[in-house]
Amino acid sequence: MSAQKDCEFLVKRARELVSDDPCAAKAWLITARTLYPADFNIQYEMYIIERNAERTASAGRLLYDMFINFPEQPTVWREISVITAALRSDSQDKHAQFLRGLFETLPGRVQCEMLLKATEQCFNTLEKAEMLLLLLKRFPESVVQHGVNLGETLLEAEVSENVETPVNCFRKLFVCDVLPLVINNMDMRLPASLMQKYMLKAAEFYICYVTRGPSPDMQIQGSQEGGSLKSPNVSRSSQRYVIDGLSEKSSVVVEPWERLLDILAVVGARCEWQGDKGQRSYVDMLLRVKELCRYLPGLEGDTRSRCCSQVVICAALVLFRSAFLYVSAVQPALFQGVNALSAGPWILVEDLSSVYNDVEVERGAVKHAHKKRKLADGREKTMSSDDEEGLGKGRGRHILVNKTEMPSWSETLESFRTARESWDLLHSHDGLEAEFKKICASWKTDSWLWFRIFLTDMIIYQGQYRKALSSLHQMAAVLQPQPGQQSPSGQASLEHHRALIQQASCHYALGEYRMACEKLLDVVSGLVPPNHEPTKTPEDLGRVKTKTRKGNDLRLLPCTSKAMLPFCLQLMLACFKLRAFTDNRDDLSLGHVVVLLQYDWPHGEMLFLKAVDKICQQGSFQYENFFNYVTNIDMLEEFAYLRTPEGGRIQLELLPNQGMLIKHHTVTRGITKGVKEDFRLAMERQVSRCGENLLSVLHRFCINEKIIIIQSLP
Repeated sequence: MSAQKDCEFLVKRARELVSDDPCAAKAWLITARTLYPADFNIQYEMYIIERNAERTASAGRLLYDMFINFPEQPTVWREISVITAALRSDSQDKHAQFLRGLFETLPGRVQCEMLLKATEQCFNTLEKAEMLLLLLKRFPESVVQHGVNLGETLLEAEVSENVETPVNCFRKLFVCDVLPLVINNMDMRLPASLMQKYMLKAAEFYICYVTRGPSPDMQIQGSQEGGSLKSPNVSRSSQRYVIDGLSEKSSVVVEPWERLLDILAVVGARCEWQGDKGQRSYVDMLLRVKELCRYLPGLEGDTRSRCCSQVVICAALVLFRSAFLYVSAVQPALFQGVNALSAGPWILVEDLSSVYNDVEVERGAVKHAHKKRKLADGREKTMSSDDEEGLGKGRGRHILVNKTEMPSWSETLESFRTARESWDLLHSHDGLEAEFKKICASWKTDSWLWFRIFLTDMIIYQGQYRKALSSLHQMAAVLQPQPGQQSPSGQASLEHHRALIQQASCHYALGEYRMACEKLLDVVSGLVPPNHEPTKTPEDLGRVKTKTRKGNDLRLLPCTSKAMLPFCLQLMLACFKLRAFTDNRDDLSLGHVVVLLQYDWPHGEMLFLKAVDKICQQGSFQYENFFNYVTNIDMLEEFAYLRTPEGGRIQLELLPNQGMLIKHHTVTRGITKGVKEDFRLAMERQVSRCGENLLSVLHRFCINEKIIIIQSLP
């Protein structure tokens, strides 16, 4: 008891002298340690003095002594935990740097032992893993003993913690930190099956990380916000992405696609995959496995299994990367951190370039032509490659896109082509398809909205419209605003319209014109026409394509209100055009065609002349909505001309209830005087409307006449 009091007195005396006379304090403690070498408090006090004075070497020696002589003291482990925390952090704080320097003064053997024992002191899985990872990084020889166990512990923690996404703190540590240490350690003999398992875990993490969606609260706690069909409504407001359990800085993964390629190269070499190990691009990788596929049917046993694994893993990575690059260009709002060079979203639809000019004008219509229907001399030209370009030439199909609206058009379409090639390769053999389906099931790719968008576009490109409609129906149902829900955000509304327009395009391609118009009119009802019509340059006015396409091309169209309303009008015109120009008389469809041809005038002038010619052949025409929606001056003059003797005295019933009027008036020279006067007055009033916003007129036509429009089609 006396010795204990003496120790306490010596320590107390040293503390009193520290601030005024550090040397004297140190002398008191040296004396105390000499007298009582087994007393922990004396050695700890000496350490505190040296640590506070930031004398690295002496503090390190004292810490070493305490670690050796007093390994069970909680105070020692608290100190060690502070030091190991500094080792794990990237802080450039002066004190943290001092603690790291202090640790470096310890012998390597002691550092290793200290880290191992510090790991045993941790009860939190994540903290324990980080501590063990620190050991592996500092002492590579320990990877053989602890590497695989640490990796398995992290993967098991995912399951036990019930995390909902691969982008979590456990997988991040495994993929970005542990896995490179394990696969690059040549002293480890890992089975190919385990290497491939780890490869797929890494691929899933990196793909889900890259395709993550913006999160309103700037922290992902559960499912993949933007990439899931369950959470389609995304926001651009967030520019940060924090993996739960890690700091913001630790959450950032630099160049994920390149990191994934690095891991693939090492795994491929260790699994003895075939091919040039020097090839470092995804495109080269696809070319390599395409070549391997030629030999696959003749292989057997382990060689076939190894080749199959190589093809599936490599082609799958190329597929998901290329699909992501394509979708991030056409729908950038789905992803966080994607700065699109072009406005989005974009939508893949049937190309309607030939809607105005694929019907030849009959020679008989020329006699009805007059000055208003003639194009200006020199206007006619073919669209140059500077205006529009097309790639994706497969199975006779082109994908057209306006270069000025999408600067990255070449890369976008190339990504789409590469993704399609990868998909085809993965489905070229039953064995490859079976392995690929296992990967998709494990990763739950069915819930990835962005990948569903790519698959739908690919199916449309392949002409499998019925299959595409099934996929689009599911997406439209998810994106449909719920009853009682607040008005959807602009982005969510666009996503919903996007699915409806693609459905309409597919129905049109299948010849289901009524269904196509129903979808189009649903979209139009949610659009607001622009206040001013877009001004057209002389080049636009004269851009009449003379080259008739086969009608099976596709187009990437900006999914904006400015572009959607014109497309809807053109697709409705395409639906009515065939019906209007059949041998059977259908004045209602012909009238709809005349109304819709007003948009993009004069590109539809030749088709309008075709309509006029049919009216002349019939000798009469009835369309009581004419004066509600026809405001084009050229058309008005043409119909006025048809009433004249020179125009053929065509009987036109364009006023509401005009048929009843004709029955109750005295007929003179085939035309009633009262109706003729009504027609003249109506035409004069109509001319005064020629300055109205045409898109507003046509928008009103779609809204007011929705039932008649749909009923006009079979």
